[in-house]
Amino acid sequence: MKAKNPNSKTSAVTTSATMNGSKVVPVAKALSATPEAKAKTAVAPKKATRRAAPRDVLRGVSDIRRYFHRNDVPTLFFSATNFNLIGIDEWVRKFRYINYIDCFDGQHPNVFVPPEMGHEPFTSIEDINNYLLEHPAVREYVRELAESSGYRPRAVFLFFDERTEALCAELGIDICFPPAALRTEVDDKISTTRIGNRAGIASVPNVLASVSSWKDLKKKSAKLGTDLVIQTAFGDSGHTTFFISNEAEFDKYAEEIKEAPEVKIMKRIRCRGAAQEACVTRHGTIVGPLMTELVGFKSLTPYKGGWCGNEVLPESFSASVRKTAQEMTFAFGEELRKMGYRGYFELDYLRDLDADTLYLGEVNPRLTGASAMTNLAAFAHADAPLFLFHLLEWSGADFRLNVNELNRRWSNAKNIDAWGQLVMKHTTDDVRLITKAPPSGVWRMAPDGSVSFVRVQTHRRTVEREDEAFFMRISKVGDYFYEGADLGIVITPGRLMSDEFELLPRAQAWIDGIRAHYETQSVGASEAAVREEVADASHFKML
Repeated sequence: MKAKNPNSKTSAVTTSATMNGSKVVPVAKALSATPEAKAKTAVAPKKATRRAAPRDVLRGVSDIRRYFHRNDVPTLFFSATNFNLIGIDEWVRKFRYINYIDCFDGQHPNVFVPPEMGHEPFTSIEDINNYLLEHPAVREYVRELAESSGYRPRAVFLFFDERTEALCAELGIDICFPPAALRTEVDDKISTTRIGNRAGIASVPNVLASVSSWKDLKKKSAKLGTDLVIQTAFGDSGHTTFFISNEAEFDKYAEEIKEAPEVKIMKRIRCRGAAQEACVTRHGTIVGPLMTELVGFKSLTPYKGGWCGNEVLPESFSASVRKTAQEMTFAFGEELRKMGYRGYFELDYLRDLDADTLYLGEVNPRLTGASAMTNLAAFAHADAPLFLFHLLEWSGADFRLNVNELNRRWSNAKNIDAWGQLVMKHTTDDVRLITKAPPSGVWRMAPDGSVSFVRVQTHRRTVEREDEAFFMRISKVGDYFYEGADLGIVITPGRLMSDEFELLPRAQAWIDGIRAHYETQSVGASEAAVREEVADASHFKML
């Protein structure tokens, strides 16, 4: 997350610019724009735009691929970065990323990053998206896309809220996701458990209840034993999951637990995480590959239980486990369909290592940090990325699809290739100004474990060897290191963890090698001010 340098006089680095071939409103004008002036920059095309008219019925994958290859509708991904849908612009014509952070230093042809303008501190991805939708340069960019195509733009988001919905309605942008209220209902970890119960999917033995004290917790969790895990309804698992076995540990998190109307109290099990993305369509739920999760590695994240990467490997799970997970994910998707939900979602599973049982963990009713792995996998190139079926469901097109056949094909180990990603955060509790940062692109590892930059690249496509990786930088020169700051993502072929779920030396070498290319300096007397500025940013998920 970018934080404004307290030593600089303004966040505006230029007074006018042309970005990605699109006209940009001068920064000075943007900074001084009144709400009334900003409202006039809403998308109001000189010629009426229209929604994409339904075409002939699409029959099967080849028709679907061709449909998106010829797409005329401006399709926009608003988010802090383009990471979650990296590479989708090569599948969908007129797909554009509208982002707050420029991870590619202006080298990505389909990324639009408006000039910085004054704003309140961001406390969520929703804040970032709403900032983008209110930005005069973004509004002008979207206006030009709408006018040149003759179609109403459509948009997808990592997160959005009712304010986002209102802004999109104002700008004439169609949102390709269920309403924010439904997504919030599904995203609630308490609600997730109940949805799973209706779908016949077991969660770790649990009790759903309010908790008023340590004594109350002991009484309500008596059947679960003394080692407990408590989750609140919302939030990243690294921040809102509490491990409690005694009163002192309860007291540490008591305020957050007691103020929640209801929490999920679980028996603590010896487990490993897994993730599976899927898409609810009118013809059934399409299920992606089962992935292992990297969780809580201290060289990647400061958060105990915090997600920090994934692996897609054919040998990670037996055929029976993959089949069970696919059936569970399909059943959950069908339950979501009954609720009116359509499109992309992800399930986190917990695999009990003692009972060899797969339990439902939580659901993310959205794109996730694992989406890049799912949508760039081998089966995606053989058929189509999972995200295309999400977009198809919201496109207005009529299509026919044999979901069962597609799921059988995608679950075949032959269609799963070996890739992993490392999501790197700053792991220590200090604040430093970044003075040098590694560029995004292809990197290569030498025999001694050091890494060096090879070439600019916009996603992992040309990485073919295990001594190479694609690195996507998030924190750049002028940003700050602070506890939890996102540095970037390393995506590389092959395994990252051992059978015992420990980082392999190769994985650690990539982490150390990329970190070595960052240089920082003390912020001195400004540290207190910077800490205050980044405090909110450090508590929400960027990816």
